Amino acid sequence: MKLSELKSGEGKVDVIVIVKSKDEPRSMIKFGKELSVCNAIVTDDSGEIKMTLWNDDIPKVVVGSKIHITNGYVSEFQGEKQLTAGKFGKIEILEEGEGEEVREGNIEEMEM
Repeated sequence: MKLSELKSGEGKVDVIVIVKSKDEPRSMIKFGKELSVCNAIVTDDSGEIKMTLWNDDIPKVVVGSKIHITNGYVSEFQGEKQLTAGKFGKIEILEEGEGEEVREGNIEEMEM
């Protein structure tokens, strides 16, 4: 599956992507619990999408990493599609990144 094929409301998403950038984590209260949340931009050879990372997934996902998302979910917020592993999905690190922002020119250099 490619990022360009994803539709809002789609579940059971299985994609391999490169983490292009990652925001600083922030805390929020949801259902009476304090949670950590962080946005990242992930990309493949068909496009890019904002990805929401939660709690334990935040420190393991590093800029430049190649990751495999299984059983992910696509939602829409303020007219923009967003991908998340959510409660039932999984993020597997295929190749560890170096933490530096990925530039357009070197996305193609990384093997998809």
